[in-house]
Amino acid sequence: MTAPTSPTHVALSDSPIVIVTGMSGAGRTTTANVLEDLGWLVVDNLPPQMLSGLAALRDQAIARNPEAALRKVAVVVDVRSRLWFTHLAAAIDAMKTHGEDPSVVFLDATDETLVRRFESVRRPHPLQGDGRLLDGIQKERAMLVDLRSAADVVIDSSGLNVHQLSAKVNSLFSGEQTAQLRIAVMSFGFKYGLPLDADIVLDMRFLPNPHWIPELRPLTGRDERVSGYVMDQEGALEFLDRADALLETMVGGYVREGRRYVTVAVGCTGGKHRSVAMAEALADRLDRELVDTFVVHRDLGRE
Repeated sequence: MTAPTSPTHVALSDSPIVIVTGMSGAGRTTTANVLEDLGWLVVDNLPPQMLSGLAALRDQAIARNPEAALRKVAVVVDVRSRLWFTHLAAAIDAMKTHGEDPSVVFLDATDETLVRRFESVRRPHPLQGDGRLLDGIQKERAMLVDLRSAADVVIDSSGLNVHQLSAKVNSLFSGEQTAQLRIAVMSFGFKYGLPLDADIVLDMRFLPNPHWIPELRPLTGRDERVSGYVMDQEGALEFLDRADALLETMVGGYVREGRRYVTVAVGCTGGKHRSVAMAEALADRLDRELVDTFVVHRDLGRE
């Protein structure tokens, strides 16, 4: 008997089953809360072996009542299930063999960020055991490396507060139905580290820094005076034109290759002036037919 083929991959907002996983402390709970608010049925800490059974229960419920609010199910699966978690990849493959095509959302953050978060709530890491907190984090990261690379979308929550992460997740799951590609344009400061989920990194440090102009220093790249100053600099508009042209070429390739979510990271020294102004301008250029663009300013207000 020939196994059924997997259905064509769909947008996150249309996916019937989404698996939320990733590093402990990276924002899985926040993501689950957003999905619940959007009307998804959320199941937390489910052993991977039960994924197929959950999908079958959903199908049975819909067959009995087509109006049942079970068409979109999100499952949080992580290392809290201990040894069962190692079966997640096999469970996903089994679902695809039977015609399901779950989307995988992976939450990540830097080791430094995770240590700080665990220390703030005074809770041990699930894999810490008798070792250090960092030992548990590194052990978990090693376990998840393959899963991260296979995820449909990776969200880096480093530097994001709960409200910023919620807004980012909400944007990913409540997008336009006609969009074939969702692009997150993220401004950031190099001094706070590269975003872990960046697919493309653009460096704005070749432009003069408004930080050194007293009347512009307290403002941000969202203010017209700062954005005007940045765009008036030699090379700024040429860079914007070329970045737009490059990404326009790449968009077609991403769609052909089945990519649906791309993060373009725009950086400057502190993530306050140049990167913010350029990210806003670039997002305006990219927001065209079949492309849904949203902006995230990771380090704005961090100083």
